[in-house]
Amino acid sequence: MIRLALWIIGSLVVAAIAAWLMALPGTLTLELAGYRMQPRLGTAVVLLLLAAALVILVWALVRRIIGAPRAMARRRAVRRREQGVEALSDAVIALQSGDPARARLLAREAQARLPDNSAAKLLEARADLAVGDMPAAREHYRALIASDKTALAALTGLYDQARAQQRPEAALTFARKAMSLSPESGWAAEAVFDDLVQRGQWAEAVAMVNGEAPSGREGRAKKRRRQAVIETARARQSETSQPLMALEHALTALKLLPDFVPAALIAARIQISQGESRKAMSLLRRIWRATGHPDVAALYTHAQPGASAVDRLKRVREIIDMPPEHRAAAMAMARAAVDAYDWPLARDVLMPYVGPDLTQGVASLMAEIEAGESGDQGKAREWLARGLRAARDPAWTADGLVSDEWEPISPVTGKLDAFEWKVPVTSNARPASLPPALPVEPAELSPKTPALPLASAENQQ
Repeated sequence: MIRLALWIIGSLVVAAIAAWLMALPGTLTLELAGYRMQPRLGTAVVLLLLAAALVILVWALVRRIIGAPRAMARRRAVRRREQGVEALSDAVIALQSGDPARARLLAREAQARLPDNSAAKLLEARADLAVGDMPAAREHYRALIASDKTALAALTGLYDQARAQQRPEAALTFARKAMSLSPESGWAAEAVFDDLVQRGQWAEAVAMVNGEAPSGREGRAKKRRRQAVIETARARQSETSQPLMALEHALTALKLLPDFVPAALIAARIQISQGESRKAMSLLRRIWRATGHPDVAALYTHAQPGASAVDRLKRVREIIDMPPEHRAAAMAMARAAVDAYDWPLARDVLMPYVGPDLTQGVASLMAEIEAGESGDQGKAREWLARGLRAARDPAWTADGLVSDEWEPISPVTGKLDAFEWKVPVTSNARPASLPPALPVEPAELSPKTPALPLASAENQQ
């Protein structure tokens, strides 16, 4: 309704202007080729306007005819580009859908229609890699390295290809090149860092971690832990050859992670070897209160070189209350009591843990107590048999392997900080058969060798 009203009003305005022009007084004399015309002034103005409109219309038609070939070429280019973009989109979908052969055909079509499109070239190289055509993929990626725009993406593809072909040295070369082009590239930095870790080049590895700028509380905590693990690995590496330097690294790790057991054990061992037993015992007491780790208690009992078994039992009483607050404390107390031939104490502290939650370590200690206190081989063998069906005790575990000691990297994957203190889920080793007879004399039972055979890390590898 409003549009109709506006159209009517506009028409009336135009008609009024035309009538006003035609009603203008005066005449206009035009002489052309012997002809004379004397129209009224208003009519002449209207004719002039119509002539101008006709000229404009004719020029527009002529211009459209002249520019028709160029317009057609432009439309063909737009259509070609649309087809190329559509082929590129379909190629991405096909590659993600698990059809690399179709993705490669579509990528080639996209590249033919979009010859200057880097994404089409990169997608074709990725499709070649997915198909398994390694030479073609390598050629495409190497061609893309020449461009600053696609160099990093090409190096990523070459890195993936080298890893797929089990060429770690080549993969590392591509990662280092990518890192030089883009230091903030996450995958390249991680690849170079993993290589340093696997090679044991801890100084370079910790330098990389120190240079990181994490964001958020979680990122900062992750950085501190990686630093602590690497410093502990450095301490472990130089514990024998350079004990003072190893102690410095271990203490640095403890500043980063105050309750990190591996670092505390290394630091305490070095302090004990240097005659600083008081410092070592103070450190171990703090770590024991925080973690309750059995290795801490075991080292604490041996903090004074040359001490008798009775003295070691007295020392373990310094950090373990009666009754022991958890299984690890009870086992540590029982171990010291067995070494000191205090059979009643060893039995008493273990009795709360011989029920349904019995573990292999408790069963082994109970077997030693039965054999040592009364020489009852039948009861000892019964405990060993129960231990074979019992749950395993916590141990240093990584990727299904169990190790007697903490290690900085996994022997299977080479991952840093893979070992965890937990109950092993599976075991690659089979339990050994029971011995034909148990020794009667308690002195023949080694305190460091449990009667129940457990798989070592070497056997499980």
